[in-house]
Amino acid sequence: MKEIVRIENLSTGYGKQKVLDNISLKVYEGEKVVIMGPSGSGKSTLLKSIVKLVEPWSGKIFLNGFEVTSPNIDIRKIRQMTGFVFQNYNLFPHMTVLKNILLPLRIVKKMSKENALKQAIKVLKEVNMLEFKDKYPLQLSGGQQQRVAIARALAMNPIVLLLDEPTSALDPDLRDEVLNTLRKIANEGIAMIIVTHEVDFAIDVADRIVFMDKGRILEVGRPREIIYKTKSDMIKRYLKSIHVG
Repeated sequence: MKEIVRIENLSTGYGKQKVLDNISLKVYEGEKVVIMGPSGSGKSTLLKSIVKLVEPWSGKIFLNGFEVTSPNIDIRKIRQMTGFVFQNYNLFPHMTVLKNILLPLRIVKKMSKENALKQAIKVLKEVNMLEFKDKYPLQLSGGQQQRVAIARALAMNPIVLLLDEPTSALDPDLRDEVLNTLRKIANEGIAMIIVTHEVDFAIDVADRIVFMDKGRILEVGRPREIIYKTKSDMIKRYLKSIHVG
């Protein structure tokens, strides 16, 4: 199986505070990896490190064989290979839904206007948001905005889709709407790394769960093994805190 992401002995942080401590992880083509753990365990920082939103202190990260941590890497190359979905959508409020998706296709992918439009319409259909293409983000619900953000990420044809707690800002009804969209995308074969507390979603979708605590990987395994059979008291406490078991 082809390796899409390889992280080797990664440590990083903010200021003098270490947030990731010697992390190593591989993600393969088409694989769905869910990252779980308590708040402050380094999950979001790990995702941001993959796309060079956070600089490493030590260690290496490779995307499709290219070293992301190299000082000579072209940032645009990273943006072309990855799709990133933030918990707070990060849409441009002064642009319509359609223009939010066209912008990175034109600027990062350098696509023609015609091809960018075809691609934007295709992904909006995929997330059931085509009818809202001329609306502005603030005219949409949180769930709809997140589906647009997912469409924008998919439009880039990434080798891996990175999702940072995509449902944490949503109420239960809207959360289900976004999770159902992600379930559909997961069936299409794209590699996904998802930071989430949604246990049922992890059981349905993930090939592996990576459980983090205090900047380290505590356990890696199949979802049911981690959730129902873990020997770790820390993981059991975490699962109990989110009402599992």
